[in-house]
Amino acid sequence: MGTAASGSLWRKHILPFTLLVTLLGAATVAGDYLLHRFDLVWVGRYLGIPGTLLIIVSLIYSLRKRKVINAGNVRAWLSMHEAGTWLGSLMVLIHAGIHFNAILPWLATIAMGINVISGMVGKMLLRRAREHVQAQREHYQLRGLSKTEVEQAMFWESVTFDAMTRWRKVHIPIFVVFVVLALGHIVSIFLFWGWR
Repeated sequence: MGTAASGSLWRKHILPFTLLVTLLGAATVAGDYLLHRFDLVWVGRYLGIPGTLLIIVSLIYSLRKRKVINAGNVRAWLSMHEAGTWLGSLMVLIHAGIHFNAILPWLATIAMGINVISGMVGKMLLRRAREHVQAQREHYQLRGLSKTEVEQAMFWESVTFDAMTRWRKVHIPIFVVFVVLALGHIVSIFLFWGWR
Protein backbone atom coordinates (compact mmCIF):
# COMPACT_ATOMS: atom_id res chain seq x y z
CA MET A 1 0.00 0.00 0.00
CA GLY A 2 2.87 2.43 0.79
CA THR A 3 4.33 2.25 -2.73
CA ALA A 4 0.94 2.65 -4.40
CA ALA A 5 0.07 5.55 -2.11
CA SER A 6 3.40 7.31 -2.74
CA GLY A 7 3.03 6.71 -6.51
CA SER A 8 -0.45 8.16 -6.30
CA LEU A 9 0.83 11.12 -4.28
CA TRP A 10 3.51 11.77 -6.90
CA ARG A 11 1.17 11.36 -9.88
CA LYS A 12 -1.84 13.21 -8.45
CA HIS A 13 -0.19 16.05 -6.60
CA ILE A 14 3.56 16.59 -6.91
CA LEU A 15 3.90 16.00 -10.67
CA PRO A 16 1.02 18.34 -11.69
CA PHE A 17 2.33 21.04 -9.34
CA THR A 18 5.87 20.70 -10.71
CA LEU A 19 4.62 20.75 -14.29
CA LEU A 20 2.48 23.86 -13.75
CA VAL A 21 5.33 25.81 -12.13
CA THR A 22 7.78 24.66 -14.83
CA LEU A 23 5.28 25.52 -17.56
CA LEU A 24 4.77 28.99 -16.06
CA GLY A 25 8.53 29.62 -16.11
CA ALA A 26 8.99 28.20 -19.61
CA ALA A 27 6.00 30.12 -20.99
CA THR A 28 7.35 33.34 -19.46
CA VAL A 29 10.77 32.87 -21.08
CA ALA A 30 9.19 31.84 -24.41
CA GLY A 31 6.79 34.79 -24.37
CA ASP A 32 9.59 37.24 -23.61
CA TYR A 33 11.76 35.68 -26.32
CA LEU A 34 9.00 35.85 -28.95
CA LEU A 35 8.22 39.48 -28.18
CA HIS A 36 11.90 40.36 -28.61
CA ARG A 37 12.31 38.14 -31.67
CA PHE A 38 9.41 39.74 -33.55
CA ASP A 39 10.19 43.28 -32.36
CA LEU A 40 7.00 43.44 -30.28
CA VAL A 41 8.62 44.43 -27.00
CA TRP A 42 6.11 47.26 -26.67
CA VAL A 43 3.34 44.63 -26.21
CA GLY A 44 5.02 43.49 -23.00
CA ARG A 45 4.60 46.95 -21.51
CA TYR A 46 0.82 46.52 -21.65
CA LEU A 47 0.49 42.81 -20.72
CA GLY A 48 0.46 43.79 -17.05
CA ILE A 49 -3.00 45.34 -17.49
CA PRO A 50 -4.92 42.28 -18.78
CA GLY A 51 -2.87 40.06 -16.46
CA THR A 52 -3.85 42.10 -13.43
CA LEU A 53 -7.48 42.20 -14.58
CA LEU A 54 -7.53 38.39 -14.96
CA ILE A 55 -6.18 38.00 -11.43
CA ILE A 56 -8.82 40.42 -10.10
CA VAL A 57 -11.68 38.66 -11.94
CA SER A 58 -10.47 35.30 -10.63
CA LEU A 59 -11.12 36.58 -7.10
CA ILE A 60 -14.85 36.08 -7.71
CA TYR A 61 -14.14 32.56 -6.43
CA SER A 62 -13.38 34.01 -2.97
CA LEU A 63 -16.65 35.95 -3.03
CA ARG A 64 -18.58 32.82 -4.02
CA LYS A 65 -16.83 30.68 -1.41
CA ARG A 66 -17.68 33.18 1.32
CA LYS A 67 -21.27 33.37 0.00
CA VAL A 68 -21.04 37.08 -0.80
CA ILE A 69 -22.44 36.02 -4.18
CA ASN A 70 -24.54 32.92 -4.80
CA ALA A 71 -24.23 32.50 -8.56
CA GLY A 72 -22.45 29.48 -9.98
CA ASN A 73 -20.81 26.35 -8.66
CA VAL A 74 -17.94 26.73 -6.17
CA ARG A 75 -15.86 24.09 -8.00
CA ALA A 76 -16.34 25.89 -11.32
CA TRP A 77 -15.29 29.18 -9.71
CA LEU A 78 -12.23 27.45 -8.20
CA SER A 79 -11.21 26.15 -11.64
CA MET A 80 -11.67 29.64 -13.08
CA HIS A 81 -9.66 31.09 -10.18
CA GLU A 82 -6.77 28.68 -10.78
CA ALA A 83 -6.73 29.22 -14.56
CA GLY A 84 -7.21 32.99 -14.27
CA THR A 85 -4.44 33.50 -11.73
CA TRP A 86 -2.07 31.26 -13.71
CA LEU A 87 -2.70 33.04 -17.02
CA GLY A 88 -2.77 36.46 -15.36
CA SER A 89 0.51 35.68 -13.60
CA LEU A 90 2.03 34.63 -16.92
CA MET A 91 1.07 37.96 -18.48
CA VAL A 92 2.42 39.90 -15.50
CA LEU A 93 5.67 37.90 -15.54
CA ILE A 94 6.18 38.59 -19.26
CA HIS A 95 5.40 42.26 -18.58
CA ALA A 96 7.89 42.27 -15.70
CA GLY A 97 10.57 40.49 -17.69
CA ILE A 98 10.53 43.16 -20.35
CA HIS A 99 10.01 46.35 -18.36
CA PHE A 100 11.67 45.96 -15.01
CA ASN A 101 13.70 48.93 -13.89
CA ALA A 102 12.61 49.73 -10.34
CA ILE A 103 12.39 48.03 -6.94
CA LEU A 104 8.58 48.29 -6.56
CA PRO A 105 7.74 46.17 -9.63
CA TRP A 106 10.35 43.60 -8.57
CA LEU A 107 8.81 43.33 -5.10
CA ALA A 108 5.27 43.09 -6.53
CA THR A 109 6.34 40.34 -8.93
CA ILE A 110 8.10 38.39 -6.18
CA ALA A 111 5.01 38.69 -3.94
CA MET A 112 2.82 37.53 -6.84
CA GLY A 113 5.08 34.53 -7.48
CA ILE A 114 5.09 33.53 -3.81
CA ASN A 115 1.30 33.92 -3.72
CA VAL A 116 0.77 31.73 -6.80
CA ILE A 117 3.07 29.03 -5.46
CA SER A 118 1.55 29.17 -1.96
CA GLY A 119 -1.91 28.77 -3.48
CA MET A 120 -0.83 25.75 -5.49
CA VAL A 121 1.04 24.17 -2.56
CA GLY A 122 -1.84 24.85 -0.19
CA LYS A 123 -4.32 23.20 -2.49
CA MET A 124 -2.08 20.18 -3.07
CA LEU A 125 -1.10 19.67 0.58
CA LEU A 126 -4.56 20.20 1.98
CA ARG A 127 -6.16 17.65 -0.36
CA ARG A 128 -3.42 15.11 0.34
CA ALA A 129 -3.63 15.66 4.10
CA ARG A 130 -7.41 15.18 4.07
CA GLU A 131 -7.02 11.91 2.14
CA HIS A 132 -4.29 10.72 4.53
CA VAL A 133 -6.30 11.46 7.68
CA GLN A 134 -9.37 9.72 6.26
CA ALA A 135 -7.33 6.66 5.21
CA GLN A 136 -5.69 6.44 8.65
CA ARG A 137 -9.06 6.75 10.40
CA GLU A 138 -10.50 3.95 8.23
CA HIS A 139 -7.40 1.80 8.85
CA TYR A 140 -7.81 2.05 12.63
CA GLN A 141 -11.55 1.37 12.40
CA LEU A 142 -10.91 -1.76 10.30
CA ARG A 143 -8.50 -2.98 12.97
CA GLY A 144 -11.45 -2.88 15.39
CA LEU A 145 -10.38 0.04 17.55
CA SER A 146 -13.11 1.82 19.49
CA LYS A 147 -14.06 5.40 18.63
CA THR A 148 -12.05 6.68 21.62
CA GLU A 149 -8.99 4.61 20.64
CA VAL A 150 -9.26 5.87 17.04
CA GLU A 151 -9.41 9.46 18.25
CA GLN A 152 -6.36 8.90 20.49
CA ALA A 153 -4.41 7.24 17.66
CA MET A 154 -5.41 10.05 15.29
CA PHE A 155 -4.53 12.89 17.69
CA TRP A 156 -1.30 14.07 16.03
CA GLU A 157 -2.63 13.54 12.50
CA SER A 158 -5.70 15.61 13.41
CA VAL A 159 -3.55 18.35 14.96
CA THR A 160 -1.31 18.41 11.88
CA PHE A 161 -4.29 18.48 9.49
CA ASP A 162 -5.88 21.28 11.51
CA ALA A 163 -2.66 23.28 11.25
CA MET A 164 -2.50 22.67 7.50
CA THR A 165 -6.05 23.94 6.99
CA ARG A 166 -4.76 27.29 8.22
CA TRP A 167 -2.48 27.73 5.18
CA ARG A 168 -4.92 30.40 3.95
CA LYS A 169 -3.81 32.53 6.88
CA VAL A 170 -0.45 32.71 5.09
CA HIS A 171 -1.81 32.77 1.53
CA ILE A 172 -4.18 35.71 2.09
CA PRO A 173 -1.63 38.06 3.77
CA ILE A 174 0.84 37.33 0.96
CA PHE A 175 -1.93 38.23 -1.48
CA VAL A 176 -2.55 41.50 0.39
CA VAL A 177 1.17 42.35 0.17
CA PHE A 178 1.05 41.63 -3.57
CA VAL A 179 -2.01 43.88 -4.00
CA VAL A 180 -0.41 46.76 -2.08
CA LEU A 181 2.83 46.50 -4.06
CA ALA A 182 0.99 46.12 -7.38
CA LEU A 183 -1.19 49.15 -6.61
CA GLY A 184 1.93 51.12 -5.69
CA HIS A 185 3.45 50.15 -9.03
CA ILE A 186 0.28 51.11 -10.93
CA VAL A 187 -0.03 54.47 -9.13
CA SER A 188 3.65 55.24 -9.79
CA ILE A 189 3.13 54.48 -13.49
CA PHE A 190 0.29 57.01 -13.66
CA LEU A 191 2.24 59.60 -11.65
CA PHE A 192 5.34 59.38 -13.83
CA TRP A 193 3.74 58.42 -17.18
CA GLY A 194 4.77 61.63 -18.94
CA TRP A 195 8.37 61.44 -17.68
CA ARG A 196 9.28 58.40 -19.81
